[in-house]
Amino acid sequence: MPCLLVVLALFVPRVVLAVVWFFTDWFVGMFDSLLLPLLGFLFLPTTLLWYSVVVNVYDGVWGTLQIVVAVITVLMDLGSPLFGKKGK
Repeated sequence: MPCLLVVLALFVPRVVLAVVWFFTDWFVGMFDSLLLPLLGFLFLPTTLLWYSVVVNVYDGVWGTLQIVVAVITVLMDLGSPLFGKKGK
């Protein structure tokens, strides 16, 4: 089941974020206000998912792997030509 969630997170990250938000307690106490998660949901959903994984699975420790994956997720969210379709 977790592998299916990871694959879905790459294709429909906002749906996975909504499911995780409503059915788990991963986001409880992570943010002081609702503004940052809302902005993350709108603009950087894959990065927000990875941030929640680092906080909950890796206990908030940012090592080399976590930083490299964070950079990759930001590039994916911002629409880097390395990820996704290329325009005309």
